[in-house]
Amino acid sequence: MKQQRKEEIDFSSSLAEVWRVLNENERDILRKNSTIRTFKRNGLIYYQGDEPKDMMCLLKGKVKIYKDGIGGRTQIIRMIKPIQYFGYRAFFAHENYLTNASAFEPSTICMIPLNIVTDLIYGNPNLAMFFIRQLSTDLGISDERTINLTQKHIRGRLAESLLFLKDSYGLEADGATLSIYLSREDLANLSNMTTSNAIRTLTTFANEHVIAMDGKKISIINEERLKQISRLG
Repeated sequence: MKQQRKEEIDFSSSLAEVWRVLNENERDILRKNSTIRTFKRNGLIYYQGDEPKDMMCLLKGKVKIYKDGIGGRTQIIRMIKPIQYFGYRAFFAHENYLTNASAFEPSTICMIPLNIVTDLIYGNPNLAMFFIRQLSTDLGISDERTINLTQKHIRGRLAESLLFLKDSYGLEADGATLSIYLSREDLANLSNMTTSNAIRTLTTFANEHVIAMDGKKISIINEERLKQISRLG
């Protein structure tokens, strides 16, 4: 985990969503108090039970938010993509972190002290509205995924996860390969199923020519069919 000089980062583009609602003085406060950290693949960003001290903005890479469950099973709650803010909900709720966060791949994160964020919110209602919208959006996504992961069958859950990854991270230049390479275990944890079920279902999808696999690379061959499987659950 390394810290970079702040002058190496173009804050106006990296933190664009927040940047637009701040005045020049507030932007200067953000510049002076933010730090940049890099995390290696699988590097832990925060642990469940930690006290939240920084709001985080993912500048580069991919991050998973997850929770360790009963019997050692892990559930991936959310996937973070650039440029997305995370790590602040627990602070606003006066809680310690209820989840863990780690880097899927080498990642660069802007860390903004939450006491600075709070001071800015008190002085800028537009910033407060930004976070209200952000939390409301995250809650809506969380509610929908909870329903899907508890009511859909295995095929529907896995199809939805593959579409979710496509929408979150896009496709490579070939227009088919997901721009994120997950282990079968991580894909299972995202889909609320066992690793063996994920492997079997992926093989079935490949045999049906819905997807193609090459190691951790997954290509979507028939997106309409995948959407149909997700809808039918």
